[in-house]
Amino acid sequence: MSGAVAHLVCDCDGVLLDSEAAAQHALQTQLAARLPGVDAAAVIQPRLGMTLEALLADIAGQHPLPLTPDEIARIRRAVDAEVAARLRAVPGVAAALRAIPLPKAVASNSAGARVRAALRRTGLWPLFQGRVHCADEVGAAKPAPDVYLAACRSLRAAPDDCLALEDSVTGVTAARAAGLRVLGFAGAGHIAAGHAERLLAAGAGLVFDDMRRLPELVRRLQARPF
Repeated sequence: MSGAVAHLVCDCDGVLLDSEAAAQHALQTQLAARLPGVDAAAVIQPRLGMTLEALLADIAGQHPLPLTPDEIARIRRAVDAEVAARLRAVPGVAAALRAIPLPKAVASNSAGARVRAALRRTGLWPLFQGRVHCADEVGAAKPAPDVYLAACRSLRAAPDDCLALEDSVTGVTAARAAGLRVLGFAGAGHIAAGHAERLLAAGAGLVFDDMRRLPELVRRLQARPF
């Protein structure tokens, strides 16, 4: 195991796409209608990075949230519609990734079809050369390490030669469980106060909030890994 940073594995929502704020707003609206008197933002924030189904199930374990398949489907449609309407790349991410001459892959908890469509719409798809791996295709969602291990296999790389780029505690936990080092990103529209500290506590080696810094951070880590 060399430990050299030779590959980059990126989460999608909140790292490549500034979509989490739209998803969070839509989900807050849906939950507020179903859980009167409950602070929807407060119950969603600690669960960011989970799949929608896992997030809803976790909330239902603490609050009287009816979760029939039809209810989940309605919430999913509302969230997907708002995300699609407000879809954009994280500012500066395309230029930053183009400036990093390393093979790259995506490891996401979102559905594969949605991730691929969004990457194509925002012009980011060619940067990954088809190496896009999603929880619904590998069989286990983050915080399980499976999606990161699948990304490493597609890169033909050992996990400790890969650097993960993550914005959630769930994602950092998954990447560390797979054996990758992690840069935490806290610059997307949904980030709340104290989030950088939570990423560090979960295992990120460093947290930054401006994608323009990414190429230099990667160069520094190639010279002196954390």
